Amino acid sequence: MIVVKVGGSLVHGGFLGSILDDIARMSKDRKVVLVHGGGAVVTEVAERMGVKQQFVTSPTGIRSRYTDKETAGIFAMVMAGRINTEIVASLRARGVDAFGLSGVDGGLILAERKKRLVVIDEKGRKRAIDGGYTGRIVEVRPHVLEVLIGSGFTPVISPVAIGQEGEVLNVDADRAAAYVASAIKAEALVLLTNVAGLLDERGALVKELTATDARDRMKKVGPGMDKKLLAAAEALEGGVGKVMISDGRIESPIGRALEGAGTVVRREN
Repeated sequence: MIVVKVGGSLVHGGFLGSILDDIARMSKDRKVVLVHGGGAVVTEVAERMGVKQQFVTSPTGIRSRYTDKETAGIFAMVMAGRINTEIVASLRARGVDAFGLSGVDGGLILAERKKRLVVIDEKGRKRAIDGGYTGRIVEVRPHVLEVLIGSGFTPVISPVAIGQEGEVLNVDADRAAAYVASAIKAEALVLLTNVAGLLDERGALVKELTATDARDRMKKVGPGMDKKLLAAAEALEGGVGKVMISDGRIESPIGRALEGAGTVVRREN
């Protein structure tokens, strides 16, 4: 069983076709779970609605969307509604018995609402702000996916979680994919993005590294890749066999990633 995460840059950039073709081929003889992002589409729709989007940076350098109540509603509408439905429809057109759901459905992804966030302001100082509707994943209920997979469905998951008080929360899609992969004991997690993989300071592709290496490099890479490295480390620590960070813009991107294209993150020796 493999988990594939498709980045928002690929969803927004029109690169889904070859990815979904790959899933259609693979799902004939192996079980696949798809987790999708779509942050760029959320931003586009929100600003079209007149809701300006804010992004904050944590003390560790991770940049993320600040999700107030209005933005949380737009996030759920776009992720669990528009994007998820379009992907499911496209997979079904390819003969895949896809089943769309968010982390809210069946309590699939349970999260804890962050009461306070510590962020770095424009002057480089730390300050605490209200946590809004961003969630910290605390559990993925594998039974929900096991029922779907056991019935022959290919789950397509949007990264919208359910909070402890029933609130709808925004969670990071890369980390949601890592938690899902760990919960269902996936043999591999494929993180598809719009670059060849992890690049070093000279721009050369890093072919292989360990979970510890991934955590060590987090502060040395740009926004987006840092979350992928964190997700890779968490997936491996959760029991996933290996993680691939690879280019989703190429032909047969999932198959190529499983063959070693991009960056492979492995457990410690």
